[in-house]
Amino acid sequence: MFDPVIAPSGTLLGLLQRGRGDGTLHALTAPRAEALAALNHCVLRDPRHDWQVENRSLYYARLYLDLNGELDAIEAHLFDPDDVLDSEESRTGLALAVLGHLASYGRRDALELLRRYAAIGTNWAWALDELALRDDDAGLCALAAPVLARFTTDAEGEAELAAAVRDAFEPRPWRLWADDPRESIATRVRAAQETGCFDRWQRQMRPTGPRPGWSVRAVFEWAQQGVERGAALHVPAARCLVAVAGPEDRPEIVQAAKDGTDGARCTALRYLADSNDPDALSLIEVAVIDGTAAVVEAAVDAFERMRSIAAVDRARGWARRPDALGAAAGRMLACRGGAQDSELVLAALREAVRGEGPDAPTLWTLVDGTGRLGIACAAPVLRHVYRETASSHLRGRAARALAATDPSFATGFAVECLWDCEETTREIAARHAETGDARVVEQLRRLAADPAEEDEVQTAVRSRIGPDTPAV
Repeated sequence: MFDPVIAPSGTLLGLLQRGRGDGTLHALTAPRAEALAALNHCVLRDPRHDWQVENRSLYYARLYLDLNGELDAIEAHLFDPDDVLDSEESRTGLALAVLGHLASYGRRDALELLRRYAAIGTNWAWALDELALRDDDAGLCALAAPVLARFTTDAEGEAELAAAVRDAFEPRPWRLWADDPRESIATRVRAAQETGCFDRWQRQMRPTGPRPGWSVRAVFEWAQQGVERGAALHVPAARCLVAVAGPEDRPEIVQAAKDGTDGARCTALRYLADSNDPDALSLIEVAVIDGTAAVVEAAVDAFERMRSIAAVDRARGWARRPDALGAAAGRMLACRGGAQDSELVLAALREAVRGEGPDAPTLWTLVDGTGRLGIACAAPVLRHVYRETASSHLRGRAARALAATDPSFATGFAVECLWDCEETTREIAARHAETGDARVVEQLRRLAADPAEEDEVQTAVRSRIGPDTPAV
């Protein structure tokens, strides 16, 4: 997946790429051609840093509806020659998901595009999953022949078909096709289903990884083998140590945490931290000072997992360190510190934004902690993160923190959050947005009536308004 280029937050394109509610509000007042051009840019060039977890499809589909937007650009994108050359799901996934939502809203042109793409497109499985949720039985049955024609009838093709059936996100089409009156189709699909079930059983029965009968040394060697082939195995290896290590093995594990190979050292640090060993914190500190990058990362991760009072006390002493351990200490205090740690958490938040920008991974925890501790003077920094981050998940966390720290949230950002791309952010807005704004009441009613809206959002909406609530 390419790294998307995000436009400035003050532009229409930048707002839409981020999935902000203000993007929709600005698009509805901008010239229609300009708004559609920005919308198509987003749908055809997925702006998400993590397309597998961030939501945009419903947000963009709703805007297509509001603008009565044509789908010509999406059609050209799906059936471009690049579709054959670039088989990555990320090239077409967002466009297909948008079409799926549009089809559920009754857009017949979107449904027909999905059917055509499922028949001949490279990312056909995604399109089929969208149709499985929205199309009727007749429409799905018409796709049986073109989909099965993708798989040859030799052993290799049948194996690929079985894998496709087994891994399908939505099984409805395959179940329909297994009962197809055309024997050539039904026989192949039923055979693929049986093979997929057998493959799943085989995977469950096939033993992998170390066994409890191994020694501590064998576990360390297995972890190091992973390092040498580029696979980080110290986390499962640490779980294996829980099964194979006894009190008599502690000296060997402590020694490995001090000067073992990278695999052994990472495994030992994780094991000692998880078991709250009295030497774990000191060993973690040493590892951060003299360990390789992999060891430092494992040591920091192990520290952040600790839940003891001793770990929190040590975090207070480490929080001002200018290294990875100092950053981890700030995150630990954000998660488990008390009111007396507010200054340290705020300092960590400011330093992260200043040093790494509004998309720094460490901000997720620090923003949550700022809201948890109710640090009111952090509101300006939180507002900056909210406006500038390209991550819709981080923006949602910033909105939640602002709801706890910023008295102006209800009349400010909460209003635009009603149109946000993330359902959790819309839920926060539904609970906090000031209903004195006529737009708020209108949007709350729209969300309450929209069958595509998440249940949690609709529950929050209904806690704020009733059927007789007047529009202001």
